[in-house]
Order: sequence, then structure tokens, then C-alpha cells
Amino acid sequence: MNILLRQALILDPASVFHQQHTDLHIRDGIIQAIGNDLAISNATIVDLPGLCVSTGFTDIFTSLCDPGYEHKETLQTGAAAAAAGGYTDIFSLPNTQPAVHNRAAVEYLVQGARFLPVSVHPIGAVTKNIEGKELSEMYDMRNSGALAFGDGTSAIQPSGILLKALQYLKAIDAVLIQVPDDKSISAHGLMNESVVSTQMGLAGKPAIAEELMISRDIKLVRYTGGKIHFTGISTAKSLHLVRKAKEEGLAVTCSVTPYHLYFTEEDLQGYDTNLKVNPPIRSAADRDALRQGVLDGSIDCIASHHQPHEKDSKIVEFEYARNGMTSLETAFGVVRTAVPDITATRLAELFSTNAREIFGLQRAGITENAPASLTLFQMDAVWQVNVSDTRSKSVNTPFHGQSLKGKIAGIINKGQIILNK
Repeated sequence: MNILLRQALILDPASVFHQQHTDLHIRDGIIQAIGNDLAISNATIVDLPGLCVSTGFTDIFTSLCDPGYEHKETLQTGAAAAAAGGYTDIFSLPNTQPAVHNRAAVEYLVQGARFLPVSVHPIGAVTKNIEGKELSEMYDMRNSGALAFGDGTSAIQPSGILLKALQYLKAIDAVLIQVPDDKSISAHGLMNESVVSTQMGLAGKPAIAEELMISRDIKLVRYTGGKIHFTGISTAKSLHLVRKAKEEGLAVTCSVTPYHLYFTEEDLQGYDTNLKVNPPIRSAADRDALRQGVLDGSIDCIASHHQPHEKDSKIVEFEYARNGMTSLETAFGVVRTAVPDITATRLAELFSTNAREIFGLQRAGITENAPASLTLFQMDAVWQVNVSDTRSKSVNTPFHGQSLKGKIAGIINKGQIILNK
């Protein structure tokens, strides 16, 4: 691999070249030189208008469905989708069959992803079989490669279990990832509870189901001194609770999905099952509050919540459709389109820098002689989503046919380069 990036905007706060336009020469996976007017022979030249280069994008909430649900996604197709979406690192959910709740399951993913262009970091389940009853072998999983812990799409319901988990993870300096959802409140809710849900005749899921759990979990963090990351927050009140916890100095962070920044509950009026997600898409006021949180720094990072499903799980009545949409390949464009005032520097923080710092992921900076783990993107390029171009094994996206602003040009990672057309 011998590649020369021409006049790219460098986005890495740890680099002396941060926010400068310059050339980068990368050979054999190492950044060889950074400077203007580099003359390199026999190099593949990437010279794109508005090219930006950041440290590799990191997604902290990706469903790879492997093992057990390979008809939805595999390690190979999930990695291909991630690379197309600009990700060099992804955290895989433990909601597989069997669940990722012991050393063997973690090692299966680590070994299976060794030669993929994207680095896969397993999330270890907090409870055995993700049943919320008994703590799993978290210490062993940590030593085998699990970087974070949580029960994935299943929020940990018992307060006692969560308390013990926070205490245990504090001892091994790990973060617990939680989707805030009190299942004792409207467990069968299909969308946000509001006038819209009533008009549509669908069971509602109230915002309080999310907000109560965030409030409870923050109190447990205060008691234990542990670390928690709320992902998929969807309401203005949830964001307010997180802000207050941060002001108090608690180890509380949060992420938002691209689709919670883009859609509102009114968009569900066509009964598109691809918009059935959990936590549900909320009101316009909630969406706007989340957008503001992205701009002012209250929200730490973007989490794709990539949940691929085969057609039989989505082309059904709304009531019976599975939650989730594919998101890896569209995440960057959706956020850039939904929040047009966002800067390239802030996008790099949301997609890369902050997640790496929160979860202690080693970061190769944009400096000479450093390993190249880079994401290339264009802020103002416009492209159209077409499911025939998707790398994911599933195509359950509501963005098919839509034009998005902000395009991923490619990634350079693990000695490999993948460029998008």
C-alpha cells in the first residue's frame, strides 16, 4: 500500500497538524510523511474536494448477529458495511446465540475478526445469557478482549444487579453501556406515546420509561463510583439528566443515534417498519434538543445502533416488526444532514475521539511514523442512498432513495485501504 492524500484537512487535537490542510503519505500502513507538496513516486493519489482526515471512526453499538443470526449479518458483511461507513473500529453487541457472556464467546469474535479491515471489539454481557439474573464472567472477558460491558439491546432491569455490576466493573476500570428502558412501563409500546400514537392506533411507549431508568442509574453511579454510558437517549429530559450528572462530576456519558437526530414521530405515519426502533423516535421538540446537545458538547458521541434484519422481520404488520434499522453506512451522512451547522472538528469528536477516550481504546494519532488508522470524508459532497449498493447483508433502512450531505471517502486501517466510489 502506497498512498498520497492531497491537501486534506487534518482533524486530530493531539496532532501538531490539527486543522491544517496538508499532504499525507502512507506506505505499508504507516504514516511516512506529512507536509505540503510531497513528491512520492508510484503512489495512489487521493485528491478530492473538501477532503478531511480524522483518526478512525469508532462505533460503540453495532449488532453483527454472529454467531447465531448469520442470516441477518456476519462478521464479514458487518465489517464491510462498517468500512463503507467510515468506521475503523466497532463494538459488537452481545445479543447473539449463544450470548457473548464468557471468555470463549469473546475469543470467537476477536479471532474471527483478525484479518478484517475493521477492528471488532466485543461488548461482554453483564449477565449470563443476558437474562438479568446472575453476573457473567466479566473479568475473564476483559482479559480476552472485551472493552466494555452491557446487556446490549436488553436494558438491565434489577437495581441490585446493576449496582453489583457497577462495583465489579469499577475494579477492572471498565464502562457499562446501558440502553435506558424500564420494561415494566409499556413493555409492548410500539412508538412514542403521544397524540400521534393515539391517532395511528398504536400502543405508545412513554418518555418516562427512559427517563426513570436514567435517573435510577445515575443514583447507582453516584453510590458506587462506577462508570456508565447511556446510548440511544431520545428525550430532552434524558439529556438534561445527563447534563446534571456531568456537572456533579459523575462518570456519566451518553450517545445518540443518527436517526433520533433526523426523524420525528410524525414520520411514522406511513407505518414504515424500518422506523420501528427502541428507544422510539420521539417528538420534534425532543429531536431539536438532541441536535442542540450534539452542537454544544452535551452528547459525547454518535452510536449507529446498527441492527440488521432480514425481510421477514420487517415486511410484516407494524406490531410484529422487529426493532432496528441498518445504520453503519448512512450514519455520517445522516448526522451531517440533520445538523447542518455542525463543524468538521465536532464531527470528528463525535465519531472518533470521544468514544476512544471514554472506553480507553488506543488511539494512533495523525503524526509521522504512527500506524495509519484513518477515516477520509467530505463534508459537502452529496450522495444518494441506494440499497443495491449496501454492503450489509440486510437492507432495512428508511433512507433508500434519499440524498444525504456528507460522504465517506474511505478508510485506511490495519495496513489496508478501502475507498468508496
